Amino acid sequence: MPMDTEQKKVRIDKWLWAARFFKTRSMASQAVSGGKVHCNGQRLKPAKEVNVGDQLRIQRGHYEYIIFVQALNDKRRPAKEAVLLYEETEESILAREKQREERRLFSMASQQFGSIKKPGKRDRRLIRSFTGKE
Repeated sequence: MPMDTEQKKVRIDKWLWAARFFKTRSMASQAVSGGKVHCNGQRLKPAKEVNVGDQLRIQRGHYEYIIFVQALNDKRRPAKEAVLLYEETEESILAREKQREERRLFSMASQQFGSIKKPGKRDRRLIRSFTGKE
């Protein structure tokens, strides 16, 4: 259950871990240090405290999340409770769905063209017999 905002201040790396954006706290810390997380347009350090209402831009793999912090918690809880800690913007959701669809179509196209291969011995014989080269 989300914590009350007056009770405790939470580090950004702990919050990202508790909100289940990263599997471990060290991965969250590395992402923050590496510039993959921005708060209100500013780059942060892992020890920066997050506040309710902050806008976070999180780059995770190929996808980017733009969220607003709704509640604070430094304990990792079930996913249903973790979702209550933030609210993702509609533009972020649509952009991620569009990226996912583009990646799916690209992989389908690459698989289709990837199946074209060099002719084998039997294929070369058939080609020669068909073209009348021998």
